[in-house]
Amino acid sequence: MPEKTPGTTTASERVVKKYPNRRLYDTQTSAYITLAEVKALVMQNEPIVVKDAKTGEDLTRSILLQIILDEEAGGAPMFTEAMLVNIIRFYGHAMQGFMGSYLERNVQMFTEMQGRFADQMKGATPEMWRNFLGGVPGMPDISGGNYQAQSQQFFQQMQEQMQKQTEQMLTAFGIKRP
Repeated sequence: MPEKTPGTTTASERVVKKYPNRRLYDTQTSAYITLAEVKALVMQNEPIVVKDAKTGEDLTRSILLQIILDEEAGGAPMFTEAMLVNIIRFYGHAMQGFMGSYLERNVQMFTEMQGRFADQMKGATPEMWRNFLGGVPGMPDISGGNYQAQSQQFFQQMQEQMQKQTEQMLTAFGIKRP
């Protein structure tokens, strides 16, 4: 979501009101919606803002955090406990502002790269994929029958590499792993 002044709403944003009974009301469709439907709007890149129906207070961050919490508790978490501990340690730390912008920039860069890659691969045939992936070191060979095991191994290695890089960055800032 683009950066904006807290408490303001742009004309293109979809306003969702949160009532004291914890229900969410979509002002565009004039209907109550669930947290899962708010998540769906986010997934569709729909700009939203959640306001307290009584006070007008901007509750967008807390609703987005609730969606993340539900996703993390749902079985396939994105963040390890060690990662969450390290994020918590940045609160109140001199590098807190840097860490937030660092994570934001890196997630944005990853998203842009993923989008460009998806655009480039839209017309790819299975043969093109085999040729492309065959030339990437460590990439599983999709021509054999052992693709699932190779794919799991590849993603495990990728996750380990990302964890190592994160630990190196945190160590550089003086934050130790539990």
